Amino acid sequence: MIRDHVPTHLPLDYDKRLMLFPGRSSTALSDAIGHKLGVEAGHVDLQTYASGEVYCRYEESVRGADVFIVQSLAGTRDGTLSINDALMELVLMIDAAVGASAHRVIAVIPWFGYSRQDMKSRLREPISARAVARMLESVRVNRVLTVDLHTGQSQGFFRVPVDHMTALHTLAGDLRPRLPADAVVVAPDAGRVKLAKKFATHLGAELAILDPEAPDPRHRVIGEVGGRTTVVVDDIVDTGRTLVAAVGALRDAQAATITAVAIHPILSAGTLERISGLGLEELLVTDTVPVPPGAPPTVRVVSCADLLADTIHRIFTDDSVSEAFGGDNL
Repeated sequence: MIRDHVPTHLPLDYDKRLMLFPGRSSTALSDAIGHKLGVEAGHVDLQTYASGEVYCRYEESVRGADVFIVQSLAGTRDGTLSINDALMELVLMIDAAVGASAHRVIAVIPWFGYSRQDMKSRLREPISARAVARMLESVRVNRVLTVDLHTGQSQGFFRVPVDHMTALHTLAGDLRPRLPADAVVVAPDAGRVKLAKKFATHLGAELAILDPEAPDPRHRVIGEVGGRTTVVVDDIVDTGRTLVAAVGALRDAQAATITAVAIHPILSAGTLERISGLGLEELLVTDTVPVPPGAPPTVRVVSCADLLADTIHRIFTDDSVSEAFGGDNL
């Protein structure tokens, strides 16, 4: 018997809600994203007890909402939060939102800490990036949004969807007006050639490659850089030693000026001092990780807030994420 009068759905009036919550390692970036989206960051009580345990409690209902949690896996510059505290805080925020009946929980991780540990280099080592992915999935995260993983293949550690965005377009757009037509983009080693090639394509520039292990200094630069403006591109600047070696090779090759671009400014202790004497035109970074206070004026920060806000809006409205870059978002 066919019952034609039975509706195929419940005719409920339902307003879908987007809620944005910052972790303590990404408060400024979360506020900037909220400003772009036109929403105020939600209220969540985050504490670290005297014992070192991390505590989380949402101070408003998240039932039925799409909850976006913004947290880079990095310590805070004032030392109140370590990278491991940030990871644990993210895990607990996801668990609390799931337990409070959020419709979807999306982890927005601008800098995916542990992403460099994405393979075994020696026997009996963990694949730490995979372990972090499993931790997040164990508390039932629905989706992950991140920016410029160290290697794109790390997406494969997740079984949930991963939106892997790139800040290269944003950085290239900021730098392009300040570069001459004959600028050369430089990969600091063989591992960064693909990244540097994509950046060179965005700028319409030539590509050069450094071989820092070449015994003869004359053979450390593959490409023409003498007398030209050069742009060294890497995904992160942590200790700065890779950048120091690259600048030394370019100086030996008689490069006219040297600019550095690094997407994630990890800038571990002592790094700013190490690179301050390199004579860089500028060090261009994003705000996936906050820059330490007192950074020299040569450090120029370009925000990822527009990129992340646009992607969050597309996820919330079930729109195409890849259309943000015409499909080139990997």
